[in-house]
Amino acid sequence: MKPGRLLVLAFFVPSLFCPAQVKESAGKPAQPAPPAQAAPAPAPPALAAGAAAETYVIGASDVITISVWKEPTLSGSLLVRPDGMISLPLLGDIQASGLTPLQLADQIATKLKKFVQDPNVSVVVSQIHSKVVYLMGEVGKKGPIEMTPGMTLLEAIGSAGGITEFANAKKIYILRDEAGKHEKIPVHYKEALKGDSALDLVLKPGDTIVVP
Repeated sequence: MKPGRLLVLAFFVPSLFCPAQVKESAGKPAQPAPPAQAAPAPAPPALAAGAAAETYVIGASDVITISVWKEPTLSGSLLVRPDGMISLPLLGDIQASGLTPLQLADQIATKLKKFVQDPNVSVVVSQIHSKVVYLMGEVGKKGPIEMTPGMTLLEAIGSAGGITEFANAKKIYILRDEAGKHEKIPVHYKEALKGDSALDLVLKPGDTIVVP
């Protein structure tokens, strides 16, 4: 073969293979990108613990959960009635108000021994409604607030967002029903704010603080 023809073939042969390579590359599916790593789901918030069984005293309107081991028909959630009683199958009415959860559990277990061998009873306060005080008038947030142990006047007003600019701090008072008596207790708010602890009165469940 003449050298001229060899040069022509050397020029055209590579061009014959290039389209095939392009076609082969186009025919291959694109490699999928690796999936993004999913962010771990946040842990659910921890459930609030029930009222301390050793110290909390059950009151009217509280909701308690009673569990009797292996006795589902005797277990469940109950609302403490205004008279302080609850009603249970087999046992009827039982006084709950005024007792701690442990005391109530012991009382129920003792009564159940007539019907159940070695009853195992637990009581948990699931909702607290009896330990509240109320705020009315010129405060940041009106209505009931949940009491903390030993809550004082200033703590309650602070929990409600404090008094407003329109409040008459000299005429604040507490309404209290105790032993069938209706009391109106005057409050020395500004003096209590200055640090006189004797005037920062300790509240009782059901007290109503009125801020004119």
